[in-house]
Amino acid sequence: MSDRRAPVPPTDPDSTVSPPPEWAPHEAVWLAWPSHPDLWEAGLGEVRTEFVELCRGIANLDPETGIPRGERLDVLALDVMNAETAREALEGLNARVVVAAFGDIWLRDTGPILVPRRDGGLTAHRFRFNGWGERYRLPGDEQVTPFIAAQLGAEVRGHDLVLEGGAIEVDGEGTLMTTRSCLLNPNRNPGRTIQEVEARLRAAFGVDRIVWLSRGLLNDHTDGHIDTLARFVAPGRVVCMRPSGADDPNATTLNALRAELEAATDAAGRRLQVVTIPSPGRVTTDSGTVLPASYVNFYIANSSVVVPTYGARYDQEAIQAIAALFPGRRVVGASARRLVEGGGAFHCITQQQPAGDIDVPTS
Repeated sequence: MSDRRAPVPPTDPDSTVSPPPEWAPHEAVWLAWPSHPDLWEAGLGEVRTEFVELCRGIANLDPETGIPRGERLDVLALDVMNAETAREALEGLNARVVVAAFGDIWLRDTGPILVPRRDGGLTAHRFRFNGWGERYRLPGDEQVTPFIAAQLGAEVRGHDLVLEGGAIEVDGEGTLMTTRSCLLNPNRNPGRTIQEVEARLRAAFGVDRIVWLSRGLLNDHTDGHIDTLARFVAPGRVVCMRPSGADDPNATTLNALRAELEAATDAAGRRLQVVTIPSPGRVTTDSGTVLPASYVNFYIANSSVVVPTYGARYDQEAIQAIAALFPGRRVVGASARRLVEGGGAFHCITQQQPAGDIDVPTS
């Protein structure tokens, strides 16, 4: 077992390149075909339907030629039978399906954080993963990062910090956002100070400024992943949600997060420009349990942005507001109503692979 008080390891220049922002070009996006009936039970078919609609949104087919305009879809499938089902469902969407072990579809958290190197290769950052604070330990999740790294010939760089990919958000210019409720939670990094966690984030990603938000949405088993709370849409510009309806279960939290963002500055010293969109309001299971539904859990693809919807009255307003933030991309909504019952939405099940021609800073 590693020493939790061990000093931050020395780094080489290639390993401290900051991850590109999500709006930078992608070579591909990694996903995992929903393959576990024991996890999704009767909802598996609907989850697969939502998965395909996400992939269709990423592919962004040309209406005249039917040719995909988005990045390649690299899709893991649990076995040969699931692989064949996935290939049939994703036909025409520029999908490559490969059989591989994985615990469930949340590749944002179990897969590698891929960062281009100055020598033209990729670094696959591998953080310690403990099943979202020891909540869900699934066989195969620990194998996802080494498998993808091997497929890409990427150098794996391990880090002595429990961190899921959905817990961080970067602007590509030296700023990283995260939450205290997740990374400083005793169920992930017990005994570590904020200074120790910041030191490891800086060493891993070469960032200069870390913006800490306080907490997450009600019933979010990730303890407040940033990708359900606030997202960079450009350097110095961030989007978050405002409460919707008198019964919004997250009204107090959303107002507090907005105030924290408005008081924050980025690595360039700029006060963040904060844009708000509506929240989905109260979204519940059939039995009345509040779900951690979020419109900012969108995925930014090469030529499109896919926004999760929940059958809420605010769906279209949110899509239109997000479309205004990405004038060069087609912004589409797709249902994530069944996905969110599993704990997340579209950003949670995607992990982008940066394009090889990204301009990597030299200092």
